[in-house]
Amino acid sequence: MPELVPDLTQPAGWLPLAFMIVMGLSILAYVILDGYDLGVGILLEAAGDGQKDRMIASIGPFWDANETWLVLGVGILLVAFPTAHGIVLGELYLPVALMLIGLTLRGVAFDFRVKAGARFKRGWDRAFFVGSLLASLAQGYMLGLVVIGFEADMPGLLFAAFIGVCLASGYALLGATWLIIKTTGELQLRAVAWAKRSMALLGVGIAAVSLATPLVSERIFHKWFDFENLIVLWPMPVITALLFFIVWRSLSRLPHRLAQNNDYGDWVPFGATVGIFMLAFHGLAYSLFPYLVIERLTIWEAAAAPESLMIIFVGAVIVLPTIVGYSVFAYRVFRGKATDLEYY
Repeated sequence: MPELVPDLTQPAGWLPLAFMIVMGLSILAYVILDGYDLGVGILLEAAGDGQKDRMIASIGPFWDANETWLVLGVGILLVAFPTAHGIVLGELYLPVALMLIGLTLRGVAFDFRVKAGARFKRGWDRAFFVGSLLASLAQGYMLGLVVIGFEADMPGLLFAAFIGVCLASGYALLGATWLIIKTTGELQLRAVAWAKRSMALLGVGIAAVSLATPLVSERIFHKWFDFENLIVLWPMPVITALLFFIVWRSLSRLPHRLAQNNDYGDWVPFGATVGIFMLAFHGLAYSLFPYLVIERLTIWEAAAAPESLMIIFVGAVIVLPTIVGYSVFAYRVFRGKATDLEYY
C-alpha cells in the first residue's frame, strides 16, 4: 500500500503517524491496566464476603489512574482525527453509552460501599460487579464491530457479542492473575482456579478475531498470507500459543508452591497474559494499518491540519511523560501484597 502512505519526512506525513502510535499505545495501556481491575470487579461476585475487601484493596490505589489512558486515547481520536472520531463514535454510540454507564456505576459503587451499612454493602458490591461486567462486554462488542468494519447484519452483531464475552473472560484472566500477585492464602488459591477457567474463552476470542479480520478485507488477507509476509509473521501465533502454555503450566504449579508458602513465580501468569494481549493488539494493528476505519478512512485522511497537530503535539510531549511518571510512581509506592481495608 505505498500509495496510501504520504511522505513521512513532512509534518503532514509523520504527525498523524505519531499520534496514531500514541493513541494505539494509550488504548493498549488501558486494556491491560484497567483490564485487570475490571477483571477483579467481574470476579467479585464469585468471592466470599470476607474476601471482597481484599480484592477491592488490591486495585484501590490504581483503578482511577488506569482509566486515564482511556481518556487520553479517546481525546487523541477527537482532536487529532476528528473525521474518524465522528464515524467511529457514530457507529458505536450505543456500546459507548453502555460502557460509560458501566464505568460510572462501578465508580459510584467503589465509593459508596465504603460508607454503606452492612445490609447495603452487598448491594454496592453487586453494583461494582455489574458495572465492571457491563463495561467489559461493551468494550468487547466495540472491538468486534471494528474488526468486521461496522457490518450491522445479524451475523456481524452476533460475532461482536461473542467477542464481548471473550474480552470479559480475558479481563477476568488479567484480574485473577493480578490477585495471585497481590493476595495470599485462600483468596490467592481461588484466583488460580478463576484464572484457569478464564483462559479458554480468551483463546477462542483471539482465534476468532484472527480468522475474521482477513476475511473482511482482501487487502488484510494478502498482508497476512502472501508468502513473503508469512515467513516474517509466523512466529506471532506460535509465541501466543507458547504464552498460553506458560500461563497454564504456571497456574498448575502454583498451588503446590503456595501450600509450602513459596510464592516464587507468582508474577508469571500475569506477565504472560500481558504478553498475550500485547501480541493480539500488535496483530490487529498490523491488520488495520494504515486505516483508522477499515477500508474507508486512512490515518492521513482522518487527520486534522498539520498546523493544529503541531500545537497538540507540543502539549502531548508535556502531558504524556507526566501520566507515565505518576503511574510508575503509584505502582512503585503501592507494590507488594494488598492489606485489609481500613476506613476512618
